Amino acid sequence: MAQIKPFKVDIAQSEVDRLYEKLRDTRVPTQDIVPGAGSDYGFPTEWATELYNYWLKSYSWQKAEDDLNQWPHFTTEIEDINVHFIHQKSAAPNAIPLLLVHGWPGSFHEFSEVINPLSDEKTGQRSFHCVVPSLPGFCWSSGPPQRGWKMKDTARLFHKLLERLGYDQYCVQAGDWGQFVARELGAQYSDHCQVIHLNYCPGAVPEGIEPTQREREIQARGVNWRTMHLGYATLMRTRPHCVGWMLQDNPVGLLAFVGEKYLELANPQKQVENSWKDHILTTLCLYYFSNCIMTSCLPLIENFNHEQFVTVAMKEENLIKCPFGYTSFAFDSAPSSKRGAERTGNLVWYRERDYAGHFACLEDAKGIVEDVREVIGKYWPH
Repeated sequence: MAQIKPFKVDIAQSEVDRLYEKLRDTRVPTQDIVPGAGSDYGFPTEWATELYNYWLKSYSWQKAEDDLNQWPHFTTEIEDINVHFIHQKSAAPNAIPLLLVHGWPGSFHEFSEVINPLSDEKTGQRSFHCVVPSLPGFCWSSGPPQRGWKMKDTARLFHKLLERLGYDQYCVQAGDWGQFVARELGAQYSDHCQVIHLNYCPGAVPEGIEPTQREREIQARGVNWRTMHLGYATLMRTRPHCVGWMLQDNPVGLLAFVGEKYLELANPQKQVENSWKDHILTTLCLYYFSNCIMTSCLPLIENFNHEQFVTVAMKEENLIKCPFGYTSFAFDSAPSSKRGAERTGNLVWYRERDYAGHFACLEDAKGIVEDVREVIGKYWPH
């Protein structure tokens, strides 16, 4: 059996110093493309300037690194991929193995607010052994060894990881691209994957049915997202080397390209919170220090376009067989409704939360923990 090796997030001080030298030496834009541009031409200049100044003057990578290292990190080789993951075990005797899968532009850090509450041993509440891997090509998980690596392949990889950790049966929580990993596990590995909770679930209301007011609103949001906000995806799908050469050693470029999504896809009220700025900047630092921006393009290249998400989720072979729950967050890129989500598998639980968005585990950790405990606690068969 391949060895599971302890890992520590440990960035050399010289690299941290170099990052800040590059930040200070960057000539950032000081004016809009046209007077009064606002957000009509992309993210507002004021937002980017504020985040840039916060990075320079207030953010602490050392604190972030210490926070990340509060959990046990490991690496192991599976199918010629070096898989990085957190394995936070609960002290509870009946704790349930829970795989948490991020997407783009996320990372394992996306679950930093939920790992401790989910693994905490509390009387009368379900506790979990949290397994939080980095997708292949993200952070310290190496990229796929050949072309054509799909989310289905990542699902197989993570199933093998859970087996290696001694978990024959488990549950999954995921959003964004991670939900396609969860979907594959729930469709093809349902003897092992027992329950799933999603905070992103492509789905469409059946034709000929009058939509509710909320269904009309989220449908309009999805259309706007696919029409006005997918320039980054086109570039990542078609010119990943360009993305890598532009951004791998360019922290301000990462702020614009990656950080922008934390503005567009979250509740606008989050932007005034320093803790939210810290979350964004920790993600940017992880991408920068691990040099993963180029390989993070791979899910978009090797799979399907955003316009195909709903069709793919509703294909017979992709329907989730095990019980799954879905929390619909109003500020997500394209939220679904109960009537949309239930067309993609065995939906047994549904909830709407209208004050968070795409990065739900960061934005609304309390709500996610509550929902995960509720749906898994109800449908875990043991």
